[in-house]
Amino acid sequence: MKFIGIIPARYASTRFPGKPLALLGGKAVIQRVYEQVTDVLGEAWVATDDERILQAVEAFGGRAVMTRSDHRSGTDRIEEAAEKLGTEADVIINVQGDEPFIQRSQIETLMHLFDDPQTQIGTIGKPFETMEQVANPNSPKIVTDLRGYALYFSRSIIPFVRGKEQAEWAASFTFLKHLGLYAYRREVLRQVTQLPQSPLELAESLEQLRWLQNGYRIKVGLTDVETVGIDTPDDLRRAEAFLQEETKKASENI
Repeated sequence: MKFIGIIPARYASTRFPGKPLALLGGKAVIQRVYEQVTDVLGEAWVATDDERILQAVEAFGGRAVMTRSDHRSGTDRIEEAAEKLGTEADVIINVQGDEPFIQRSQIETLMHLFDDPQTQIGTIGKPFETMEQVANPNSPKIVTDLRGYALYFSRSIIPFVRGKEQAEWAASFTFLKHLGLYAYRREVLRQVTQLPQSPLELAESLEQLRWLQNGYRIKVGLTDVETVGIDTPDDLRRAEAFLQEETKKASENI
């Protein structure tokens, strides 16, 4: 089975314009993402709508493809890039351009989900550590069936644990945080990008609900690795501190 990584990267982010080119430990964020992905996958491309990002990627020896600027989502940008590249990959892995600490184990977990021929789309979940984290509507939750297929994604706390105080819920049930890492079989990617937005997607503002509501099967892999996504300049400062801490740990282990 052939895998390819495509990394969507926009310049005009509302909360952090130019985010892919922001420096993190002396390297652009997009370069760090690209290096993490190509360390696992033989082929990866940055899909962008901005010439500055294209030039920056090519300058560090990466591969990039220009896409339209009017896409509603990163998934649509991935599909256009895949079509332009004419890729023969069986599965396309979508790693967000603001995830510089994505780990080999997480990408490999995604890949292994496709050992199951029924998997159409794959994604990753991580157990929450506290109820305070679970309650954050910016951290979508996943509920799965007993085979690991997603039943629902929500910004609300799901499920409701009856008969206990909410502070005790995390001790009674493993709540799963959704990490925005996806993989799609090639034909499935083509299909889902043709779908109109669904009622559940519009209600929760979660694109994956469109796929679920249309009957696609999303298998969920598990990770215990926390990553530091970058949405704002404050996130970049936290990522810089995280990088310095990780570099220190690595040097101490040598």
